[in-house]
Amino acid sequence: MVEQTGDLSWAALNQAIDAVVFIDQSNCITYFNPAAERMFGYTPGEVLGHNVRVLVPPELRDSHDGLVDANRRAGTDGLVGLSREVAIQRKDGKRIWGLLSLSRAQVGDAVNYAAFIRNVTEEVASRTELYILSLVANETDRVVLVTDGQQRIIYVNRAFTQVFGYSREEIAGHSPLSFLVGEFGDAVIENRLRQKVRERVPFSEELLCRHKTDRQVWVSAAISPVYDRERNELRNIVAVLTDITESKQIDTLQREVLAAATADVPLTHVAELICRKVEAILPGVVCSIMSVSKDGRLHPLAAPSLPEEYAAALEGLPIGPDVGSCGTAAFRGEPVIVTDIATSPLWEPYRHLPLPADLVACWSIPVKNRTGQVAGTFALYFRERRAPGPWHEHIMERCVPLCALALERNEAEDQIARLSSLDALTGLPNRSRLLATLASTMAEVSETGETVVCLILDVDHFKDVNDTLGHSTGDQILLEFARRLTVQLRGADMVARIGGDEFAVLLRGCAAEEAALISERLLEVLSTAPVAVQGLHLTMSASIGIAIYPLHAADAETVLKHADAALYEAKRDGRGKFHFFTEDLNLKAQNRLVLGVALREAIIHRQLRLVFQPQVSIKSGALHGVEALTRWSDPVHGEVPAPRFIALAEEYGLIESIDHWAIEETCRLIPKWRALGLDVPHVSVNVSPVSFRSSAVLDVITKSLEENGLQPADLRVEITERVMMDQHPNSLSTARAIEAMGVKLAMDDFGTGYSSLSSLAQLPIAELKIDRSFMLALEEDANAQALATAVIRIGHSLGMTVVAEGVETKAQLDLLGELNCHAAQGFLFARPLEVPDFEDWLRRRPAVN
Repeated sequence: MVEQTGDLSWAALNQAIDAVVFIDQSNCITYFNPAAERMFGYTPGEVLGHNVRVLVPPELRDSHDGLVDANRRAGTDGLVGLSREVAIQRKDGKRIWGLLSLSRAQVGDAVNYAAFIRNVTEEVASRTELYILSLVANETDRVVLVTDGQQRIIYVNRAFTQVFGYSREEIAGHSPLSFLVGEFGDAVIENRLRQKVRERVPFSEELLCRHKTDRQVWVSAAISPVYDRERNELRNIVAVLTDITESKQIDTLQREVLAAATADVPLTHVAELICRKVEAILPGVVCSIMSVSKDGRLHPLAAPSLPEEYAAALEGLPIGPDVGSCGTAAFRGEPVIVTDIATSPLWEPYRHLPLPADLVACWSIPVKNRTGQVAGTFALYFRERRAPGPWHEHIMERCVPLCALALERNEAEDQIARLSSLDALTGLPNRSRLLATLASTMAEVSETGETVVCLILDVDHFKDVNDTLGHSTGDQILLEFARRLTVQLRGADMVARIGGDEFAVLLRGCAAEEAALISERLLEVLSTAPVAVQGLHLTMSASIGIAIYPLHAADAETVLKHADAALYEAKRDGRGKFHFFTEDLNLKAQNRLVLGVALREAIIHRQLRLVFQPQVSIKSGALHGVEALTRWSDPVHGEVPAPRFIALAEEYGLIESIDHWAIEETCRLIPKWRALGLDVPHVSVNVSPVSFRSSAVLDVITKSLEENGLQPADLRVEITERVMMDQHPNSLSTARAIEAMGVKLAMDDFGTGYSSLSSLAQLPIAELKIDRSFMLALEEDANAQALATAVIRIGHSLGMTVVAEGVETKAQLDLLGELNCHAAQGFLFARPLEVPDFEDWLRRRPAVN
């Protein structure tokens, strides 16, 4: 050990803050100051005289003596005169760092060393931390940007240059917003960013920035403002920016494609949008999208960068096991990657198409619909021999579903278009398809001078079939008619179902004479053979209206309208016939339509009125009853005959409203008359067979009687033989329900229809009315007398009252009296009278017991 004297040098060593250790020629410790004790954790007694190895980390002890001895023999030492950081292991096992400075002292042949060691553990830790932070900042692909309190850039990492193209020198001292955002800036965004900085909390924002070359760069910025709490002022801003340009590009592509697809943009435009967006994201790559038809053929939808002759050569190409990348991918139903088109056997028959355009590799993926069927292909062509990379794969993963969506939507729209143009029951074209075809055919023949014939065919009495046998039976008849029509026509002709029981036939290049022959043949085919349905054999017939272009009309809608007018005339002629359009029919149709509108308005505004014709007892001359008759006087059309507007009301579905109004109005007047002392036994109201199909008329009768304090016997309902002929299931039950209420039924115009005595017996008829047609020749014609006699006797035998209509002479009245007819009605007594006139007639009439 070194002997310490009391001089100043030893005192300084003992008071030094750095550790001091002396070792002798044998590498033994001869001096160990207090600072060394604190640093190593050993006392002087534990180390003095011991080899210096006790202070060396265990892993270095075995080689330590050899190193020191080698330095002694060499006479030089790389450590002497230098400072070096060394690891130190304390007695307690804790590792620290020391800055070692070594001095050499040679006395004779003996070489001693003095080691001066300063504890630099905190400096090393701080430096290590800074190094790690430097790695984090510089070795990441995220941009790190730091500003000072004035928001000027003071630090950027290497990723900044890679993302934005600026060096640190170019960007230092500039505001990030003005320098990076520039022309892409938005004042609203800039103000929001500054406001968030003032809020002193970290925040995130997506920003559109600019590269040094002025291209757009999207970043996701995580921004943290750093404030000096003591001074309460901004010290720094730390921003970490992530380049999201690629994901933004794909998001934009997806958003624009979805918007285009939902906006009904044509499929080819959507496909081209996808291709151009992908080519912008992947410079140098050529994109193509093809559809695959149900017969397994390729059809290019978009390939904006492929040579036109190449795309044209692919049109209609059958898919197969060796049809390039796309045809093979569609055939296999799996992706096909060809890294070298020039040598691939899949491309052998087709490589002459892409290679001249410098397209040497291709990756194609099949696009499948929801059912797993291949609906198309999506392909990337490369200008270098290569396989797709992860970025290509990511784009494919995002684009293939978009292609599938576009293809499926297009298929759905095509299906909707097909369904919207076809009749759901028969599968024939519908009215809209017929009009479109008629218009296009008319445009074609306008240059050739040909004609186009339009036949509109309507099934006779079809409503009766639906009402009596049900709609399923009606549907079977329509299907059979559709089949028969289709079989009879030429391949170029068109058959359509245009609504309800109406069909249309288009005949191109057909003269009027030929149209007549075809119509006759169709009517015969439809009516000759019965339709077998549900165990029944129904003999049906049809009526046909014919209009010819350009003879009858110049546009499709008018041709159809005129054919419909001719059909209406054919039905009026007795059904089972055909009729050509004439201008007179057009005028009739227009008048009918105008009159129908006026009638509807008259009903709504209660502009109809009732007139009353008395019925007189033939034997006593007393008032038997009164018949209420509906009249209509229109401001434009004048007095409209009842048969005309009643038929129109039935055609336009207005007759029930008229019937209900007549019942209500009649029941309102009866108590008024009786209050005036005018005795009216009962009033008869005519009710259409249509009203008997619904129970609504029962409610109207009940309510009208109750509200006016009348008895059921005060009202009589007149029906015609059509009620008995109507096979609607409600008709008979409604008639019986009226009779059950106590309201009697009268059969009007008996003997003019087709009813039988058996059907007459089915209805609870209380009164028969002999039609006025029997009165015309009653005085001179024996046959007329015989018929009148038969009707009266039928009434007597069934216990019915009989009333003769149209009695105009005293001789007719006398003859009816001889035949025991109960009552008479006609001009002999009074014409149908307006309410005031009828009231005067009642007042002037002498009392009869």
